Amino acid sequence: MTGKDHKYTNALAGEDSPYLKQHAHNPVDWVPWSGDLEESAEKEGKLLLVSIGYAACHWCHVMEHQCFEDEEVARVMNKYFIPVKVDREERPDIDHIYMDALQMMTGSGGWPLNVVALPDGRPFWGATFVKKDDWIKVLQQLATLYREDPEKIREYAEKLARGLKEINLVSRNTKEELLSQPDLEEIMARWKKGLDMEMGGNNRAPKFMMPVNLNFQLHYAHSKGDPKLMEYVHNTLTKMAYGGLYDQLGGGFSRYSVDVKWHVPHFEKMLYDNGQMISLYARAYAQKRDPLYREVVEETIAFVRRELMHPGGGFYASLDADSIDDNGKLTEGAFYTWKKEELKEQLGKEYDLFADYYNLNDYGYWEDERYVLIRNSNKASIAERWKISESELNNRIQQWKEQLLPLREQRPRPRLDDKLLTSWNALMLKGLLDAFRYLENSEYLDLARINIKFIEEKLLYPDYSLKHTYSKKGRTIPGYLEDYATLADALITFYELTFEEKWLSMARKLTDRAITHFADEESSLFFFTSDEEEVLIRRTLEVTDNVIPASNSIMAHNLFRLSRYFPYSDYEAIARTMLINVHPQFENYAPSHANWMQLLLFFSEPYFEIAVVGDDYEQRARELRKEYIPNCSLAGARDKSEIPLLSERHSPGKTLIYVCRDNSCQLPVISAAEALDQIT
Repeated sequence: MTGKDHKYTNALAGEDSPYLKQHAHNPVDWVPWSGDLEESAEKEGKLLLVSIGYAACHWCHVMEHQCFEDEEVARVMNKYFIPVKVDREERPDIDHIYMDALQMMTGSGGWPLNVVALPDGRPFWGATFVKKDDWIKVLQQLATLYREDPEKIREYAEKLARGLKEINLVSRNTKEELLSQPDLEEIMARWKKGLDMEMGGNNRAPKFMMPVNLNFQLHYAHSKGDPKLMEYVHNTLTKMAYGGLYDQLGGGFSRYSVDVKWHVPHFEKMLYDNGQMISLYARAYAQKRDPLYREVVEETIAFVRRELMHPGGGFYASLDADSIDDNGKLTEGAFYTWKKEELKEQLGKEYDLFADYYNLNDYGYWEDERYVLIRNSNKASIAERWKISESELNNRIQQWKEQLLPLREQRPRPRLDDKLLTSWNALMLKGLLDAFRYLENSEYLDLARINIKFIEEKLLYPDYSLKHTYSKKGRTIPGYLEDYATLADALITFYELTFEEKWLSMARKLTDRAITHFADEESSLFFFTSDEEEVLIRRTLEVTDNVIPASNSIMAHNLFRLSRYFPYSDYEAIARTMLINVHPQFENYAPSHANWMQLLLFFSEPYFEIAVVGDDYEQRARELRKEYIPNCSLAGARDKSEIPLLSERHSPGKTLIYVCRDNSCQLPVISAAEALDQIT
């Protein structure tokens, strides 16, 4: 359909973002965020109305339908405001500022995120989802207040702006010591009180997967020999893999579960979740060798490859939660849920076993006669109950999937957000590399090579600056700290798996550029935006780990890991200072600082550098890296290398393994088993 077929077409029609283009034919006179908004607003005597969301956001769609597609609402918005639409995934810098403002004003946050601001962008009112009548009423009240008492609004906006600058501060910690072991144990004891030992995750709904937390807990339980925490981690991983949160037929994870048993998700599938979950389950597989974890990794990669992969090798951002249902309505979960009748018709005599395995009963019921497939028994117990072998059960499960997936594909598909974001591609790249490392499937390394080629060609400049997103129209959004941090992280891992030194060199150059353009001398942390870009109110410091680890915590990890290869740099000192300055925050709330706490383990416990040198270096390294060793860095070469860890290690005719700490090495050994003994 062309613009001529629509009653309305606004300035969003020419944008790259699918989310912005979804609003291109609203009667609202939306404009994208730009540097000339202040001038336009001042000239027209209007306030800014900034509405932020993302393509896979269910409540964003609901508010669009109720408010932004409504002509009465549009008249009010257009008369009194300059309406600005922002894709939070394209412009996380704007989202950060206004989300902080909303939380200061209301105590909560979420999307759609709507704020009203002065022409210069300083906010003074905010809300998430608002119904039509309430929306009209509040906008009229705000417009009247601005007309009658603009000074009152300016005073409040200025007060709020000062508050936003203050909450962004991270002070230098005068205590320069790392947390002690008793302090860490006390923090963990408090954290454990909030865990759901029966169903996994936190002991409340909604439940987010939080791979960063589980990754740390897996490391901590392994390192400290904590069997209860290890049991909790594996129970959580199993329950998530059994749940409706995980697409039982097609693989891949939705964002979060609305209930405590991981049953009913918000059905949007995000690239950043799935990349991290691949990494998490691959590491857990290395630690326990549970075939369920391998299955999850394989199916999730298959989903991403099938539904989120760009022909050029990049990965798309997300799939929407909503799709067209049987009644022609846009409905959450319509693509993924099932009615008993259609399953009986398709499966015939297989239905009863299928219904038992996937709980087509009260346990698996959702709403409107629809079921979200969920497991609550392992395969062995199901096979025993039905008096069949586990092998036979596996064959039948595979047959169900082969039968039902093509049927599901005939339904109207969820909308695809085809943005190609550097940071999210880097998280997926890391997932592929971890899958290759622990599952030893070379196909995943091949996929990783295709992806890094796309990143190099489309998202990386010759001076090692980055784009945040790939634009088909040649528009560029400069890279944020998250782009540099996540890509450098993946590249260090790429080196550890291939020993191709160009990846380590690239990681170092990206990190050095971040130090030059993002570093904050006051806190020793890194700003989210470069010093080369415009500033809205203040430059943000992203410190708390969330569904994606904080860009600062990833940077601190990168600096620590790079210091293992380049010990004469300042990298380790910077990482240590960052960690110490964040200490006071994670002492009080550990779950929001899990990646920082893992870095603390690197500093406070033995951390090993393993160098493998000689003709058989690749085979020896392969034997080592498939093991779960979270506290080591790996380097390798056939003979000579520019990396200090490998220098003067070559002995002609031999393949030697050096296990080192702080570049002080034990006597070399010739087998992976001997090296592992030196570590443990």
